[in-house]
Amino acid sequence: MSTEDRSSTVAQTQQTPRYRVDLAMLDWLERRSDTQFVYMMLVPVFALLGTMAIWPLLYTANISLHADSIATADPLGEFIVLQNYVDILAGEAHLQRPFFSLSNPFTSAAPVTLLYTGSVIAIETVLGLSMALILNKEFRGRRWVRVAMILPWAVPIVIQGMIFYLMFQPSIGFAVDPLSELGIISSTPLANSRDGLLIAIIADVWKQSAFMALLILAGLQSIDRNLYDVAEVAGASKLQQFRTITFPLVLPALLVALLFRTIDALKVYGLIEATAGCNTVPTLSCLVIDLWNGHRYGSAAAVAFIIATVIGVLLIGYLVQLRKQETGGQ
Repeated sequence: MSTEDRSSTVAQTQQTPRYRVDLAMLDWLERRSDTQFVYMMLVPVFALLGTMAIWPLLYTANISLHADSIATADPLGEFIVLQNYVDILAGEAHLQRPFFSLSNPFTSAAPVTLLYTGSVIAIETVLGLSMALILNKEFRGRRWVRVAMILPWAVPIVIQGMIFYLMFQPSIGFAVDPLSELGIISSTPLANSRDGLLIAIIADVWKQSAFMALLILAGLQSIDRNLYDVAEVAGASKLQQFRTITFPLVLPALLVALLFRTIDALKVYGLIEATAGCNTVPTLSCLVIDLWNGHRYGSAAAVAFIIATVIGVLLIGYLVQLRKQETGGQ
């Protein structure tokens, strides 16, 4: 090849840009719409959700459709469709503690779980909103008050349970004698189902009220302060400001806090086991663990799926209400 031919080839090579995969990919991404880009970024999340949540849920549902097989090598029995659910809801499943019994609400799993959930949600909502309203004000030492409020929430569940276990031990607990003299609890509260449930509620409120307060406080701090200035000029009282400004605008954050706490309360296990124990306070999660440890996998999966169904229904309800708040009730 002559020198002129070489020069011509080099010139053509320099003029023709090389194809680069990274630049082509960036160009392709830039041409996607915002909606397409968002869903592309959510693909890893959906993959993780399918692996860690949806697949185990479907597998649990499949196990719940099989009979318990205790005497055979096969962990699952024959396919019986919904018979496990029928037996559990009808009270014919021969459980260690009844699934639902209004005559003994403190010793059956569903009433105990519902009482626990309703009580902690109601008390923690009131306390959390009150603390958030106080912490939203300007005062000296507010930073230290916030730190002190977060401390119980940072305590691990095992340590939290041990604190209240020791607090209500008849021989060494300082809370037993005064409360028993007032008739609030018995002299052996950790062995009594009603008292054990009350202790678990108190322990949960002590720890989780701060969580509610933090989420509600985040919503309060997003409210435009000019709205309150206008309300004061218009002569609105503090109660009127709360009803017309604070509560409607903080309600979305409050609903999110309620959603998280409701889901967490419905599947409570660690706190119960660390304080009074599942034999004293039999929640639904305790029932699942007892059935699973007894190799009754079909019944355990059925109870677990019932819990998941209740949580799913509540989740849809919260999301619908949250959507109404965001769209102005339309």
